[in-house]
Amino acid sequence: MTNLTSLNYLQPELILTATILLMIVVDLFYSAKKSRRIGLWALAGLVLAFIYITVSGFNIPTALFLGSISSDPFGIFFKVLILLATIMTILVSFSERDLSNQRVGEYYILLVIVTLGLFFMVSATDLIMVYLSIEVVSIMSFVLAGYLRGNRRSSEASLKYVIYGAFSSGIMLFGLSILFGLTGSTNFFDIRTGLMELQNGADLALMLSTVLIFAGLGYKISAVPFHYWTPDVYEGAPTSITAFLSVAPKAAGMALIIRFFNSILGGEGVFTELEWGTFSAIPWTQLLAVLAAVTMTVGNLIALRQTSVKRMLAYSSIAHAGYMMMALPVLSQQGVYGIMIYAVFYLLMNLGAFYVVMIIANATGQEDYDQFRGLGHKAPLLAILMTLFMFSLTGIPPTAGFIGKFYLFAAVIKAGPSFYWLAIIGALNSVISLYYYMYVVKTMFFTQEKTSITQIEFKGISILVIVLAIPTLIFGIYWTPIADIVHKSLAIFIR
Repeated sequence: MTNLTSLNYLQPELILTATILLMIVVDLFYSAKKSRRIGLWALAGLVLAFIYITVSGFNIPTALFLGSISSDPFGIFFKVLILLATIMTILVSFSERDLSNQRVGEYYILLVIVTLGLFFMVSATDLIMVYLSIEVVSIMSFVLAGYLRGNRRSSEASLKYVIYGAFSSGIMLFGLSILFGLTGSTNFFDIRTGLMELQNGADLALMLSTVLIFAGLGYKISAVPFHYWTPDVYEGAPTSITAFLSVAPKAAGMALIIRFFNSILGGEGVFTELEWGTFSAIPWTQLLAVLAAVTMTVGNLIALRQTSVKRMLAYSSIAHAGYMMMALPVLSQQGVYGIMIYAVFYLLMNLGAFYVVMIIANATGQEDYDQFRGLGHKAPLLAILMTLFMFSLTGIPPTAGFIGKFYLFAAVIKAGPSFYWLAIIGALNSVISLYYYMYVVKTMFFTQEKTSITQIEFKGISILVIVLAIPTLIFGIYWTPIADIVHKSLAIFIR
């Protein structure tokens, strides 16, 4: 499809682009005290894009801009998730204490730019577009992580984010160059054709390229061993940005990984058959399985030793990346189906948990376990909501987290005996996570009151926590609407 015709399918991205340009101009006329109003402009643009996507519905898979990106239900599904995460991030940012004395016009502009970059990430079908979209997201995220310029932890978080981000991007670019050298093309489908013509004659180079590319993609989803930036960045960044980074880039990264491996290394039945297989002789599925097992294990074991709830949730997000990766190497629609369902429920329960931490931090200035002691007596509703999120993150019924893990484990077990070991490791890791999640519950209800919180006013961010808690519980009992949406989204562009 030509560039001019492609614009008809790019309305949400054009809306975001127009919003960004408008926000940049309007911010020039606001004083520092009134710069928060830029957030309202951002919300208007994001809501407009959300309405357009939901009203338009699912499109027929189509290649855009000479095959550099695609428009399909699979990408639209993740765009909706990204929009929801960004909208909620902007809403809670109005209540973020750390941002109260900052000029925040640029903050909201950067958030919308990140959203635009994530949109292109989930739609990319060309190596150049993959790299450009990742860099847009990464550079804007570097600035957002260090937005609290007077905070030493925030500056440290940004610096570490830059170092690890530049390193992983360089490694990924090297892998992309090898793939281009093997096939002479940057388009996913031309690369696939070129690799098939090689007839396994370059397995070593292809394996090296796959490993290097996954280093860059694994960095976006905090997969081990590319996770070192995660705890320090999550701890130092504003909590609203921490919650956003734990959900939106992770979902986009998983979408890009699925699209990349399906389109380039998948078999003939990609997304059109229950089992799509692989044509390549390199053991990339085994590599992903091992990385999934290591990622969930490292994340859970280190989370056990944390004294800060925010840092514990950072390592927890690494473990959840491992759970989602667990369904990648099974080479089936059910595996992708499980990842997509889990992404929805993970957004609800993880944002909810981080927002409770933000409420505590706004009231006390700290995020360690001591601030949660006796919370069940001083703010019982808030403690109950946090307990619900902890149960869901663990995967205890009847919560949405249990349903999400059920689909992931079902896909792994159905893949056959060769993946039973991965399901066992996943189950053991869920048991390990039970300890540190329930430790938060124990601290809130069964320890001596020590928190400096006097009372919690349920308005603003607290209302949003309740809004997230309701579907976290309801979808643990009745999740058919989400399952139907995911089923309709299992359509990806195939040339």
